Amino acid sequence: QVQLVESGGGLVQAGGSLRLSCAASGRTFSWYAMGWFRQAPGKEREFAAAINWSAGSTYYADSVKGRFTISRDSAKKTVYLQMNSLKPEDTAVYYCAAASMYRSSRTYKWAQEYNYWGQGTQVTVSS
Repeated sequence: QVQLVESGGGLVQAGGSLRLSCAASGRTFSWYAMGWFRQAPGKEREFAAAINWSAGSTYYADSVKGRFTISRDSAKKTVYLQMNSLKPEDTAVYYCAAASMYRSSRTYKWAQEYNYWGQGTQVTVSS
């Protein structure tokens, strides 16, 4: 079994920064991708950012582009999300996800493409 454990969430003022981490442990795979999704109260889970594990190519939701940066450390099996210029609307539970199954095409933005999920970490941005 694979476990994804997020850390780094917390309370920050608008305009501030946070760095989320997601470490994979347990039975390991060659990931195709890892991503970050978020879910605000009363809203559906939405895509934030993703990274192709081998190539390192990155993908972002329009709402975070230019403010968030996703990166990975392959040796540590860890993915990061650097979040700058945070806004109150970024408040949500942030979930890490990993895709270990082959797909002939991949959007990186659909939750159905990911088969492992972390438990989530709360990010709260005060105005």
